[in-house]
Amino acid sequence: MTAGSRVIASPSRPDGFRSVLLRFTSRRASWELYNCSLPKILSILGEDTNRPGLVKTPDRYAEALLFFTKGYSQTVEEVVSDGIFNIDTDELVIVRDIDIFSLCEHHMVPFIGKIHIGYIPNRRVIGLSKLVRIAEMFARRLQVQERLTKQVAEAIDAVLDPFGVAVVMECRHMCMAMRGVQRTEAMTHTQCMIGSLKDNLKEQQHFYTMLGLERRK
Repeated sequence: MTAGSRVIASPSRPDGFRSVLLRFTSRRASWELYNCSLPKILSILGEDTNRPGLVKTPDRYAEALLFFTKGYSQTVEEVVSDGIFNIDTDELVIVRDIDIFSLCEHHMVPFIGKIHIGYIPNRRVIGLSKLVRIAEMFARRLQVQERLTKQVAEAIDAVLDPFGVAVVMECRHMCMAMRGVQRTEAMTHTQCMIGSLKDNLKEQQHFYTMLGLERRK
């Protein structure tokens, strides 16, 4: 089985194994397509595809690309699984400085940075690692940072129904550093606020204070 091709089915779904098998078959077909196509691309670039350093490159590239985009084979329900708990609290929860890696859908080169997630529970909390997994699931797809930020926030809002959600991302984009304007220090900041963390300025300020963004400038 290639890297990134395995998907864990939700045990509550009777068709879980079948859906996993169909998705794995599709991913395997994609791997074979990448494997066949890359030698042609290398040849067009003027490379000798038979030289030692490139002989296994199509295999390695196919496996890497499937790993980079493994989020297409996952759903929020599978990622969260049984990670939601009834807890009598409505105090702000923040997980900050989560490493994030994604591929720009315009040039298929990486953008890399941090994502910070906060929410105000409505008597339900989610396992902290599940927040990381939700972010990674959406990041492991072809993305733009604005949409990625919004998808993470909306997914957390959907599974928890909290009083509010806030997601902030700060990333460096290789499409700006390696090509085009070639600005290596440019940082892109995006945010998505939902519920009381959008409508209540006091709650929003509390989020930013706990996040400590002022101290990081």
